[in-house]
This record gives sequence, structure tokens and C-alpha cells, in this order.
Amino acid sequence: MALRDTSLPEPSGPLTPVAGPCGAAPALAPDDRDRLLGGRHHDPHALLGAHQVPDGIVFRALRPYARTVSVVVDGLRRPLLPEGDGLFSGVLPLAAIPAYTLLVTYADGEHETQDPYRFLPALGEVDLHLVREGRHEQLWKALGAEPIVHQGVAGTRFTVWAPNARGVRVTGDFTCWDGTALPMRSLGSAGVWELFVPGIGEGAHYKFEITSRHGGRFLKADPMARATEVPPATASVVTAAHHQWRDQEWMARRGAVPVHEAPLSVYEVHLPSWKPGLTYRQLADELPAYVRDLGFTHVELMPVAEHPFGGSWGYQVTGFYAPTSRLGTPDDFRYLVDALHRAGVGVILDWVPAHFPKDDWALARFDGEPLYEPGDTRRAEHPDWGTLEFDFGRTEVRNFLVANAVYWCEEFHIDGLRVDAVASMLYLDYSRDSGQWTPNVHGGREDLDAVAFLQEMNATVYRRAPGVMTLAEESTAWDGVTRPTDSGGLGFGLKWNMGWMHDSLEYMAHEPVHRKYHHHEMTFSMIYAYSENYILPISHDEVVHGKRSLVSKMPGDWWQRRADLRAYLAHMWAHPGKQLLFMGQEFAQGAEWSEAHGPDWWLLDPAYGAEADHRGVRDLVRDLNTLYTATPALWQRDTDPSGFQWITGDAADDNVFAYLRLDAAGDPLLAVCHLSPVVRHDYRVGVPDTVAGWREVLNTDAERYGGSGVTTGSGTLTPRARGAHGRPASLRLTLPPLATVWLRPA
Repeated sequence: MALRDTSLPEPSGPLTPVAGPCGAAPALAPDDRDRLLGGRHHDPHALLGAHQVPDGIVFRALRPYARTVSVVVDGLRRPLLPEGDGLFSGVLPLAAIPAYTLLVTYADGEHETQDPYRFLPALGEVDLHLVREGRHEQLWKALGAEPIVHQGVAGTRFTVWAPNARGVRVTGDFTCWDGTALPMRSLGSAGVWELFVPGIGEGAHYKFEITSRHGGRFLKADPMARATEVPPATASVVTAAHHQWRDQEWMARRGAVPVHEAPLSVYEVHLPSWKPGLTYRQLADELPAYVRDLGFTHVELMPVAEHPFGGSWGYQVTGFYAPTSRLGTPDDFRYLVDALHRAGVGVILDWVPAHFPKDDWALARFDGEPLYEPGDTRRAEHPDWGTLEFDFGRTEVRNFLVANAVYWCEEFHIDGLRVDAVASMLYLDYSRDSGQWTPNVHGGREDLDAVAFLQEMNATVYRRAPGVMTLAEESTAWDGVTRPTDSGGLGFGLKWNMGWMHDSLEYMAHEPVHRKYHHHEMTFSMIYAYSENYILPISHDEVVHGKRSLVSKMPGDWWQRRADLRAYLAHMWAHPGKQLLFMGQEFAQGAEWSEAHGPDWWLLDPAYGAEADHRGVRDLVRDLNTLYTATPALWQRDTDPSGFQWITGDAADDNVFAYLRLDAAGDPLLAVCHLSPVVRHDYRVGVPDTVAGWREVLNTDAERYGGSGVTTGSGTLTPRARGAHGRPASLRLTLPPLATVWLRPA
């Protein structure tokens, strides 16, 4: 077994031995010896290394498979005596512990190395206190594998929280995956185990070998690992950040305007399948330019944290602190974020604190007992996904997750965290039948620990990372998701509007002749539009598992489906709330999304001859974003009821919706949605009498988008002093079939 200090040169030849015999060391107590060799000792440093004894200094090393071990002092070596089982010891007649190294002979030759057991703990009392209190907001700087220089020697500090373990050892490729030589010491009531290993640096693969209180021994990946092997391999990897950020301008101005008063148009991306085979750095060459060209303000990345099963799309995380190694290193991921920022594109990251998989090498029963999960199996088991839930009532677990949210924001400059499956955290009876859950102390179904965790996470992120937003995927009517925590809310910045998404897609799926009977499905969202700060999501969840792609949800022939899609998107961009669109839907992909091959980019190839079919829709999305960001009426008062006025929300027989959006100065945009496949001539729409003329700025039926080219009218449209829809003036419009038009004051 090779365990050597790579920072030291190999000896060029035999060292001169010290004259005189080596004294025999006092024997270890049988219990200490048994626990040390069995990986069950809480303080191996008390037995190994150099210690004062009456006859001088005793040196003891544990080097399995070594032929000889010598201690080297002042350039001279003294062979230690074998004690069996890989233990070597000896006494030198010295008054004080000297600076020394070990010279170890294996079958492949001699290796000079520093002794890990001569070093003081590399973790300070302040760190341990914060870990005990569950308040270490930069936990990744205290736990995990950290390359450091300690007492003048380069190496890696290994630390892990395992309070129920009887013993913990470090093992890795540097020990031939035998942990015997590197037992860790317990640092007391914090439950943290620590060992500084000299000469081990970046790129080393490692795990922790844990002996449980029941005597079981098993290998676990590091919960705090900042890098991992490429799945299906499961080892953790020692790493450090070296990326030089160049996004200072972006970081300085992000958050200058509160998110609910700023434009936010999000392109959701699954990085491994956006263009399969591209690494983080290759994605940095293509993705920022594509997103910027289409005018999206942000990308939302489906979970990047390491996960063993690619088919989970990243939603079953094992490495919460490690960007997936499938696409490159952590610095490579930093490079991608940096490139997006320099292109003027923000980065939102899907974050999954609701649950984790049961893989036996990961978090589940980490130290032989339920640790990250609740001890009550009814509460620990997630009934929907075959995973385990976090124990939000345990301070150290909350600290692990809160610090993880901070980690992505501080270490990777992430601009937003979209928190997955919030509803599954908030309710004790989520997907559980009677008898499968226990009410809270008030007799209710709310998980009060999860509420406290979400409040702490949001408050901490907003305090530590100015300009960062948090978004909740919360599918129930929980009150106060985006209310500040000091007012009793959960503290999120935005909430996914799942009700709008379900209702509007249900409406669009009906044949136009039947839509008048479902008119309320499109208008109901305005009843609660200002109850939270909303984002309108057409996400990956809506275009998989038999739900069909967005264009394929629409009824009728191919022309009608594309027309419906275009009209729907323009309505979505004009509706109060921010918007999110999943990749592939921006060019009317007809097939469902598959993580195996991603979007059907070939549909945009001119050789395919479908410019109007697919390029036209993409052109529309580009124009929607361009007009959106340039029109404060569409985003400045998204959470203010005075920023929206119905013109007509009850024209069910005509399948028409018309409304005004207004900015802070009162400047309007008029949106008219006509979801019938006929042309309506001379259709009267009421308008304010304060506007002398209107002009069409967007028409989803334009030929360049693949439409029929019917317009509302040419040039400036002058209102007539004839009231309609309760307004003092009106416009006479030609409404294109299955189209949405936007008009602004001329």
C-alpha cells in the first residue's frame, strides 16, 4: 500500500542510521490496540505519532503492508521495531519531540512522508462551536476535504460530521482503498471527525470508512465533497477553486431593481441534453449567445448537483456541494456561469432540499443511524419518489442545507435558487394516508420544522447574497409563500403559478368551438394574481411523460396548433407575472423532451424547409422578449393590481380576451387575444380616451411567424368617441384568427 507525501522528494540513497540500538516502546493497552486496528478508536492521535515517555520520545506508526518504517530526524534515520499488524514503534532518547518524517519501505521501494499524527487539529474552536450550534453559514469551509497548508506542510484536511460513529477512517486511491492507516480523531461534542493528511492534494479520490455503534463497517462518500468521480463511480474528489471571475460588472448591478419590479424572462435548460455531449466549457461557447440572441434575461438550470442516476434529471441528489462531473470540473461550471453573466444573462439553479436517494454509499443512515433523515421511518420515507426526506428539525441538518444554498450563491455566483417540491416539505400528510403521519404540536398537518428551515434559508440567502432571488415550486394555496419572513411568510421572492399553468393549458387543449364553455379557465388567474409574486412556468414537467410538447397540446391541424401556440405565448408574456419557457418549446418542437437526445435542433435547419413552422415561432419568442424588456408596462407593476385592467374578460362567445397593462407612469399596452380560427372584422374594443392613437407592435399572425398575415389595421389606429366595454372610446379592429396582438400608443 502506497501512502507517501508527494511534496517530499524521493530519497536519493540510503540515509545514515543513528548509532546505537532503538529502544523498545511501551506496549499499547490491549483495548486501545484492538480499537485502533478495528477502526473504532476516537483518538488515534493519542496512540500514534510522537509522545513523551520517561525514557525519551516514543514514535509509533500504523503502516499496513510496510516492510520497514524508520523515523528520520536531522537527516538521520532510526528503524522502528515491528509490533505486528502494521504497527511500528521505538523510543529515542530525546528531551523534546523533534521535527521528523517517516521513511516507509513497501514492495515498490522507499517513500519519505510526513506523519499525519504529529499535527494539531486543523479545525478551530469557532468552527466547531458554529457546527454544534447549527449556525455555520460557510459550512463547506469547515467540513469536507480542504487542501491547506497546516503547520507549514501542504496536505488535505479531512473532516466529517458523524456523531453516532464509533470510529471513522479516511480511505482513497492514496491508500489503495484500505483505510487502516488513516483513522480520524473525534473533536468532541460537535460530532466532527478530523485528520490532516500531508502530501495529499487536488485530484485525490477518497471516501470515509465508518464503523457504526453496532459494529458495522461501510464506505461513505463525503456529504460535503466539492467534486466527485463521474457516475456511476461514487468516490469523492479533493478539489479547490482556481477560476478567476470576470463578471464584476454583472455582480455589481444585479439586484439594483427588486425582481418583482424588473423584467424576468427565463429559459429553462437541462444542461446534459441541451446539446448532448457538450462540456461546461463547450456550453459556455454556445449557450450564452443563444439565450442572449433570443432575449431571455435568465437561464434556469435543472439541478446541477451530483446525482447517480441521469434519468432523475438531477432531482435525486447525492452530492449537494458538487456540480456534476459528467460535464467537467467545478471550475468548468464556474466558467459557464461567468460566460453567461458576461453575456448579460442571469443564472437560476434548481435546488432540491426536499429529499435524497437511499444509495448506501451516500447520505442514507450515514453513520449507521438515521442522521440526515428522521428516525421515524414513516416520516423519513418519501412515498412518491422512493427517497428519504431530510430531518428539518435537526439543527445540523438545517445547517447543511442552509449553508448549501449559500454555497451555490457565493462560490458559483448563482443569481437565483428555484426550490423544488416545496409542497412536499410543508405538509406532514403529503401523499400519505391516515395513520401514516403524526400531527404537529398544534394538531395540524403543517410541518413546522420545514417552515422554519425555509424561512431560515431565505433570510440567510437574502442577507448574505444581495441581488439573489429565491423561487418556490409550490403547488398548493399555502398562504404567504412570497411574504417576508418577518411578517410570518416563507420569504421567497417568487412563486411558480401552477394554477395559471394548469388552467390555461386546459383551456388551450379544447377545440375552439368548445372554448366558450371554459372561458373562466383563462380569466380565473386574475382572481388571485396578486396574492403572491408569481412566475408563469411552462417547464420540463409539462412536456414529458405523455403530456406532449407545448405545440402538440393544441387542437386542430398543424397550422392551427402553431397559431394557438403563438397566441398562447404572447398572452403568457402579457399576463401579470414573470415567465419561464423550457428549451425546445421556443421553436415549437413537436416531440416530447427526452433527456437522451434533447431538443430537435434539426427542425431549425433550413434544409428541412420549415422556416415558417419552427423558425417563425423562434422569431416570435425573440420579438416577445425584445418588446417585453423594452416595455415597463409588462413587468414594472406585476405585483400591483393597478398595473392591470380588463377591457373584456367575458367575451366567451367570441373567444376574446382584452386587457391593459400599465407601467408606473400609467403608460399602457393593450393585449387582445382572439382564440377562434376565424377572422373577425370591425371588432370593437373599448380603450381609454387619453390615448389619441394606437399602433400594432406585435401580431402573432404575421407571416414572418408562420401566420396568415391578417393585421388589425395599418398605421395609426384612431379611437372613436363611441364607448365600448365601459370605456369612453373604442377601436375597430380586425382580429386575426388564433392570434394575440399587442398595441401601444402611437
